[in-house]
Amino acid sequence: MPSICDQSFGDLYLWLYLSKMEFMLQTKLNQYDNSWYYPGAGVVKRTVWFFVNALFLINPLNPSSGLKTFWLRLFGAKIGNRVVFKQSINVKYPWNLQVGNYSWIGEKVWIDSLGKVSIGNNCCISQGALLLCGNHNYKCDTFDLIVSPIVIEDGVWIGANSVVCGGVVCCSHSVLSAMSLASTDLLSFSVYRGNPAVKIRDRVIQENK
Repeated sequence: MPSICDQSFGDLYLWLYLSKMEFMLQTKLNQYDNSWYYPGAGVVKRTVWFFVNALFLINPLNPSSGLKTFWLRLFGAKIGNRVVFKQSINVKYPWNLQVGNYSWIGEKVWIDSLGKVSIGNNCCISQGALLLCGNHNYKCDTFDLIVSPIVIEDGVWIGANSVVCGGVVCCSHSVLSAMSLASTDLLSFSVYRGNPAVKIRDRVIQENK
């Protein structure tokens, strides 16, 4: 049985802990300020793109990859030859996007291009993947915005429902398995899996004869 002294000490410890919590800084979203951030285009262009994106890219009733390519290029994206865009993709700011030749962008891929997103040649971004350039500083009481670029080099495969965080470089022919999260760089010709993603094996490509 605990003594009265033990109980008093426990109550005192709890009181001190709660008092400390009261004096710790807390998040103040009412003081959030991202006025320093410039997305690369003015409000008119961004507003027009919002509707074009909704009508021609996010809209599942538009199956035409060529039509998506047309609008993306018109708004400043650099799109290579024979790139395939599936239904219901979402591109935040196309002027921050570059895609190389023969790459595939799957259904419901979200390219949150607050910063520059570079996708190389022969890449596969599978359905539901998220390329996330934006983040927040959780250590700061004003929850400051953090924007970092994403680089996906040639031959990379980003698996279904996976997330690539800002500042990450997916080096040549790396693989991020389905439902994994890459918060650090992926080495060339390597397969990664998990949250956070870790290397599980080398990627060995054989010629299809």
